[in-house]
Amino acid sequence: MFDRPDLGDQAVLVCLDFGDADYQENIAECAELVKSAGVEVMGVVQGKRQRPDAALFAGKGKVEEIGLLVRATDANVVIFNHALAPGQERNLERALQCRVIDRNSLILDIFAQRARSHEGKLQVELAQLSHMSTRLVRGWTHLERQKGGIGLRGPGETQLETDRRLLGIRVKALKERLAQVQRQRNTQRKGRGRAGIASVSIVGYTNAGKSTLFNALTKARIYAADQLFATLDTTSRKLFLNHETSIVISDTVGFIRDLPHTLVAAFRATLEETVRADLLLHVVDCSSDMRDVQIEEVNKVLAEIGADGIPQLLVWNKCDLREMEPEIERDATGRPVSVRVSALTGAGLELLRAAVAECVHPSQNNHKDYYEHVAE
Repeated sequence: MFDRPDLGDQAVLVCLDFGDADYQENIAECAELVKSAGVEVMGVVQGKRQRPDAALFAGKGKVEEIGLLVRATDANVVIFNHALAPGQERNLERALQCRVIDRNSLILDIFAQRARSHEGKLQVELAQLSHMSTRLVRGWTHLERQKGGIGLRGPGETQLETDRRLLGIRVKALKERLAQVQRQRNTQRKGRGRAGIASVSIVGYTNAGKSTLFNALTKARIYAADQLFATLDTTSRKLFLNHETSIVISDTVGFIRDLPHTLVAAFRATLEETVRADLLLHVVDCSSDMRDVQIEEVNKVLAEIGADGIPQLLVWNKCDLREMEPEIERDATGRPVSVRVSALTGAGLELLRAAVAECVHPSQNNHKDYYEHVAE
């Protein structure tokens, strides 16, 4: 009843401050997420709270303020930059008389728009159904049990129970198909392992420049854009680092603060490339003021999928925006720990190749003359 089929969505954003140090940055990120979903922002409602309201999340007075802005701007959806409980979402929709979605639903919607491969679409659908299962509630007029009577006697299954049963059947089918994809990936990885080819995965916060770096290294033409979650589908290419070392390098989906658990679970088959990698290239936008927070958030997701024990090489991307020269930084033992590059201009990419080669095969690649040649 809240649809607007002929017009694009216009949204009021709600970003509440619960004492977060990076509150203003979170508002800017939320606006970028909404923009990536193709939704026009009509206004932003801010406010401070110690804790969420149990019924309305934002509290009665703040909800009235949101309602006034919705009516003044003719917005048709309210987007909370927070995770809402199903009951809170229902209460807000009744109070505001428009669609209400939370941060998790917003991210799921962006993923649904971006998915291109068959596997990606399966993963997104599984995540959406898992999220939807918590939103199936009693409250529809057609949910009463069927009354008895001739021709109507039976198990008396409600519409709600039917929806849950059908949803469960679909979820089971999706999980089986994704398990098959995972088996195929395992077979491919075993083949690479027998050939002695190291596996390297590019990880990082969304829009850090991972796909641009992947394209620059491999001469591939995968989609790269200045938007959140431009890449969903994992792409792998063989990459020659020097005359004696080659690897398989994979570009993966970007991470973000408070990435929905249902999404992480659904994308486990894709993220398996990360879990099984020999080395992670952790790409960081060094021009971002939130780079330290973004590094922390990526490491949280890596820990959640069991990839926190894999060696990392930090790649400080976009160093040209900070007028920094490309450079390999090393720890006390001489091992490369980070490389400054610009994926867009190509500066530092040879240094990155050299550092990766040393990380995956240190005995083969620790040649002084090679690094002197690269540095020239």
